[in-house]
Amino acid sequence: MKKSMVVFIFLAFNFINPVFSADAREDTVKLLLPPAVYASPGYEMNIYFDNIILVPDIRQYNFNISVPDKEHGVQYAECWRFVPSDKSVGSFPWKIKVLNGQNKVAAEGETTVHVSPKDAGAGRQVSVLMIGDSLTAASAYPNELKRLFSMPGNPEVKFIGTLNRKGAAHEGRGGWTWAGYCNLWTEGGDFKNQSPFLYPDGEKRMLNFKKYIEDNNEGKAPDFVTVFLGCNDIFFAGEYTQKTQSPESIARNVIFKYSDKFIDEIRRTCPETQIGLILPVPPCATQDGFVNYKCSQTRWQYRINQHTLTEEMIKKYGNREKENIFLVPAYLNIDCVNGFPSEGKEPNAHAKTKILRHSNGVHPAQSGYLQIADSIYAWLKYRLSCENKNK
Repeated sequence: MKKSMVVFIFLAFNFINPVFSADAREDTVKLLLPPAVYASPGYEMNIYFDNIILVPDIRQYNFNISVPDKEHGVQYAECWRFVPSDKSVGSFPWKIKVLNGQNKVAAEGETTVHVSPKDAGAGRQVSVLMIGDSLTAASAYPNELKRLFSMPGNPEVKFIGTLNRKGAAHEGRGGWTWAGYCNLWTEGGDFKNQSPFLYPDGEKRMLNFKKYIEDNNEGKAPDFVTVFLGCNDIFFAGEYTQKTQSPESIARNVIFKYSDKFIDEIRRTCPETQIGLILPVPPCATQDGFVNYKCSQTRWQYRINQHTLTEEMIKKYGNREKENIFLVPAYLNIDCVNGFPSEGKEPNAHAKTKILRHSNGVHPAQSGYLQIADSIYAWLKYRLSCENKNK
């Protein structure tokens, strides 16, 4: 009797307090920061910690943020938050240390935060073309960008596109990929299966950005093109999913084949156009948002895929400003806990009360879309401020 009780207590103790040897636990934290972060006076900018390190449980880590002084943001449990003032205009270093449960540095890195003048670009006329998948097709962040640019101190912005003409026009199509915009054309179809950038060339249709701007912008090169793709390209990558290719392999051998083709076509036709590649945003913070996919994909695997694609894009397209290619780090600034849809559901068949569960894995709620718009707006304002300096 006593022997059985001792065994039970030992097992219970080890269940509650798992033992890790120093050799068994090895931190492999992948910290992912972009070359630059952008902010604009009066608008909140965040760096959410769970969005920059690839770990299953963010609660196992602590974070130390280093900024020049107390005027450069505050640190919350989940993020660093910064609402710049007019006095904040300029650039400053932002550094982070990720600490594990033993208070040892598991990762560290730094980036630069650029704060642009509130009136950057005021009095100008500029044009913006936004290209993307369902996150653009929802029209939430395009319409918010239109509203932001209607505020005092901004240029007059023309939004180019064949869709959402009553709001901010764009080229957003649900389910689309880089390959789709380069190749997809179904005779007799509609905008859902016809790339607007393909034009007749003999018996085929080929990418022709020159013809596109002739049809949609009076032949004038756009000042800015933003591209927000990658979610569908990378969704099912992974060892335990429908595709056997790793996310690294898909990024390097599939996605970049078509992203290079598309970007090269824009640059060939419009070398002065500034191209902003919006880095893919993470999914919602819980597996609950992935029930729509049954058992075909998990939140964690998609999080790995998104993080990997973002990392590969930073490696490939980072620090190419001289080619008018830029990275827009929207992934930093989206709240994956509160910025995705949720609804009340009974936790089981016999429960009398409801709990909130995420109801969508990759499509943000309105507040999440507005955070994406804030990130794009801050980048555009920075580029407009740089143009002002060069005049």
